[in-house]
Amino acid sequence: MKLDMNYVIDNLVSLLNIPSPSGNTKKAIDFVEKEFNSIGVSTYKTNKGALIATIPGKYQEKEITLSGHVDTLGGMVKEIKSNGRVKLTQIGGYVWSTIEGEYVNIQNSNGKLYSGTILTTKASSHVHGEKTKTLERNMDNMEIRLDEKVSSKEDIEKLGINVGDFIFFDPRTVVTESGFIKSRHLDDKAGVASLLGIAKYLIDNNIKPEYTTNFFISNYEEVGHGASAAIPEKTFEFIAIDMAAPGEGQTSDEHSVTICAKDSSGPYDLELKNKLVNLAKENNLNYKIDIYPYYGSDGSAALRAGYDFKVGLIGPGVDASHSFERTHKEAIENTIKLGLLYLI
Repeated sequence: MKLDMNYVIDNLVSLLNIPSPSGNTKKAIDFVEKEFNSIGVSTYKTNKGALIATIPGKYQEKEITLSGHVDTLGGMVKEIKSNGRVKLTQIGGYVWSTIEGEYVNIQNSNGKLYSGTILTTKASSHVHGEKTKTLERNMDNMEIRLDEKVSSKEDIEKLGINVGDFIFFDPRTVVTESGFIKSRHLDDKAGVASLLGIAKYLIDNNIKPEYTTNFFISNYEEVGHGASAAIPEKTFEFIAIDMAAPGEGQTSDEHSVTICAKDSSGPYDLELKNKLVNLAKENNLNYKIDIYPYYGSDGSAALRAGYDFKVGLIGPGVDASHSFERTHKEAIENTIKLGLLYLI
């Protein structure tokens, strides 16, 4: 199975550099839509702004849906402070210390971007001494220093910045010669790139999947309701493609596809899990089976919404999830291969 991994990684890098925190995903959705259309796959958008692409299969009485989410972590303006700094509120679940020192852009209602840096309220060790080290990293003690001549609330408001404006984190995407991809927001843009890789392989090789296959690109997964609506009604099996989380006590790694047996929402379908494991084993893929106690997926959202289908979860290993993330091309490649084996 010869995959066009240059296509996959190029699209991943492009997507990583399009800001798309939950609630502000149109540009990223449009990018993925354009890419599906360019390889000959028809698409439509849901009322909530998600994207669905479809490849007809040999059998059309039942359908399979694969999902990935394009929305990411981020922030919004919570308060404009009297000292000319900006207080932020979180989009998605991350530890505050992981965004300290990060470069950001604030987008005002006219679409203009203003750059800045996330700092603590006592950032200078020369001024605050030990307080710099011991200050708790939380919403009340973090702020954005704008790269503008501002020293008051009024100065910031003159820029057109208001409460509720979106804050984009710099992804700092790097692809190394050794095959690693370092970037924020690999969760789950690595999964979306994998879906594009699956679709392109089917189209390029004129392969019809066994069942009509939908690619559901959700846009609210990080806040819990990404795939809770508008899943194609003939779906009988649903596979979420989302990042796997290596770490202490886990089996996942950055070179394998992981098949998730259970997360915080409970066990995934046993029959479907076993099918995926057998496909990986029989075809000599690098794979792991893992459990994530602090994790949910688009599959979780779909089940909670009451959908009646079997759900599985696979994905590439992404180190330091919701922090300074990293994966390897091999993990993405193994994910694409398992997805194709399952469909074909």
